[in-house]
Amino acid sequence: MKIGCVREIKPQEFRVGLTPSAAQEAVAHGHAVLIEAGAGIGSGFTDADYVAAGAQIAADAAAVWAAAEMVVKVKEPQPGERAMLRPGQVLFTYLHLAPDPAQTHDLLASGATCIAYETVTDSKGGLPLLAPMSEVAGRLAPQVGAWALQKANGGRGVLLGGVPGVRPAHVVIIGGGVVGTAAARVAAGMGAHVTVLDRSIPRLSYLDDVFMGRLTTQYSDRAATAELVATADMVIGAVLIPGAAAPKLVTRAMLKTMKPGAVLVDVAIDQGGCFETSRPTTHEDPIYEVDGVIHYCVANMPGAVARTATQALGNATLPFVLALADKGWRQACLEDAHLLDGLNVHAGRLTCAPVGAALGLPVISGAEALGL
Repeated sequence: MKIGCVREIKPQEFRVGLTPSAAQEAVAHGHAVLIEAGAGIGSGFTDADYVAAGAQIAADAAAVWAAAEMVVKVKEPQPGERAMLRPGQVLFTYLHLAPDPAQTHDLLASGATCIAYETVTDSKGGLPLLAPMSEVAGRLAPQVGAWALQKANGGRGVLLGGVPGVRPAHVVIIGGGVVGTAAARVAAGMGAHVTVLDRSIPRLSYLDDVFMGRLTTQYSDRAATAELVATADMVIGAVLIPGAAAPKLVTRAMLKTMKPGAVLVDVAIDQGGCFETSRPTTHEDPIYEVDGVIHYCVANMPGAVARTATQALGNATLPFVLALADKGWRQACLEDAHLLDGLNVHAGRLTCAPVGAALGLPVISGAEALGL
């Protein structure tokens, strides 16, 4: 198979879909790998690194899109990229279609087969291709939130860990999954007072055991959320409903009860955000203010630590890339129901039920897409 990888063009996105080591593995499996010139520079990988791995370098993205049978990316294709997709071509990347009707309609019109990292599952009910980026984003959230809390950036001027005689910041984390756990680990490590909200009692028990009293757990309901948001210096939104739009758990009315200069970090912004006042921002212009509250809603947070994030993502995606290339997408999905869960679009039909529900579009099953 001809596997292509293009330079990411979303603003301030420095990750790359294939590392040189992944390219080397694909070449060893008998596949041709075509990399757009400069695609890996943001993650610290040169064209020479890819050539040494056995890949070929293409002068521009158009050459990659035209030649590749499968394109491996990081972020959702931008409008110009979507125009280059063709029927029968496989796209393997993050898509986050539920809050993005324009992208969804373009992918349907392309006739391509689009497999989304974020809806591939595993035998434990996890999301193995989302997990590494959730880890990165979760660990980054308290770090960027601490920066936003600084007075020069519009925040309250509160040091996350406090000092002797002065209370630390109160960090409220909504969601105790991969993102929330990673965020709690870093926030607690920085000395903050941390409260984690979740609706799963077993998850709250797990966090209580793991953190051994270094954080507070709270069952998540509207009243508890409203009460804690009002006392927080920082709120980290870490909720996820696989494939679906994120629920709006912090309302505009709640903002009016918050401390002036408090910070919201919305890690769920890729799925539409879990704060009513959230809108996507970029690393170049990451924050804005609503009702005196600072919002950090960068839609590609792991791009800030591109080398770490690229390597972590590559470790997770490589087995699936090889399966798709070795067997073809149909056989690979036929043999792996978890990979089939990643199928979102095929030949003009939507195959992800949560996306269909979010956008009011008809959906067929993955089995129907396979012709079963």
